Amino acid sequence: MSVVSERAATLASSAVSMRVEDGIAIVTLDLPGESVNTLRRSVREEFSALFDRVEQDASIRAVVLISGKPENFIAGADIDEFLALHSADDAAAMSRDGQALIGRLEVLRAPVVAAIHGACLGGGLETALACAYRICTDHPKTVLALPEVQLGLIPGAGGTQRLPRTVALPDALDMILSGRNVRAKKALQIGLVDEMVHPAILSEVAIDRARQLADGRIKRTRVHKPSPLGARLMGSAPLRPVVFHRARTGVLERTHGH
Repeated sequence: MSVVSERAATLASSAVSMRVEDGIAIVTLDLPGESVNTLRRSVREEFSALFDRVEQDASIRAVVLISGKPENFIAGADIDEFLALHSADDAAAMSRDGQALIGRLEVLRAPVVAAIHGACLGGGLETALACAYRICTDHPKTVLALPEVQLGLIPGAGGTQRLPRTVALPDALDMILSGRNVRAKKALQIGLVDEMVHPAILSEVAIDRARQLADGRIKRTRVHKPSPLGARLMGSAPLRPVVFHRARTGVLERTHGH
């Protein structure tokens, strides 16, 4: 058995599988026995092991992260794990572990393309935000959101930092504070994703973009161009307090002060 075959066999044992094609690793997340993918502890451990392999294998030049579920990319954290938290220290430790893992993804030696079809929520969107390139499908099931606020939480794995660096401040605040779903066309419009494609060609396009990233034809760090209003709000220090004030007022109105 070749090294690549051994690696694929090992990683295929649970939720994460990997195959390598001409230097591009196609990583598929498909949690066995579940209708959706969540970032439960076992999945986080598999990703950590996968990152180790990618860092050590110089033949892997770029990575595509895609879901094996028909209507779901990553639905976020496993809420049941929250029930096992017995103290603030337990919660803080879980949050730190999640932040560290997604931080590793962001600086991985091989750039990662997120190929998004279906729901990309919470920790799923935070995972995608840490990737070097994001592609989503033009499909009614494809929605991106940070719904944690609806559970009385804030996005705890980098969403409050990476989202405002990716889209205009008003768009970021709206998503963070309302938990509102953003559909594919809107995600493309505000710069949350780099590209939108038909579901039938998602994998093909993602592999091509990974190859372009590896070759340097696409820059790993890109600057999205927000709308003229968004650019003014992002670039003008005097206007930012106004944006925050309006966001705070809107939240208080919706929550009646809670």
